[in-house]
Amino acid sequence: MNDELKKIDAFDMKILTAMQIDANLSQRDLAEKVGLSQNACWRRLQRLHSLGLIRGSHSDIDLQALGLDLTVFVMIRTRHHSKEWSEGFRAHVERLPEVIDFYRIGGEWDYLIKVVTKGMSGYDAFYQKLITNFDLATVTGFFSMEAIINNRPVDLSKLR
Repeated sequence: MNDELKKIDAFDMKILTAMQIDANLSQRDLAEKVGLSQNACWRRLQRLHSLGLIRGSHSDIDLQALGLDLTVFVMIRTRHHSKEWSEGFRAHVERLPEVIDFYRIGGEWDYLIKVVTKGMSGYDAFYQKLITNFDLATVTGFFSMEAIINNRPVDLSKLR
């Protein structure tokens, strides 16, 4: 942890917590919520951005309302572990628009991909693109029936 990150205090943590919940708060509302003047809050917010602790803002889109009604967690095991193969596979997966999360993981599996599609036919089309030109030992999909907790803000109060 660098020296700037060591200077994160309770006000900074309140700002980060509030931004996780609603990144669209006005500066005035954010300042009021964390107990700072608007100028002091703005300076802290700029510092948190410059430190890379806040990386943009996002809107929570109702994907089901848009017809993206199937979420699949895809587990992948491969026989290949070279840097070159991994970089090629990473680039391949990054080009697939159905992928919303992608992890290299430890344990019995090598990769975890979260995919959102229009139904089973959408997943099948994704699957065909995923396996094209890549030798994958095992590909298994786990189909979500319900998102019980999704994108929950992290409880930052435990860090201090």
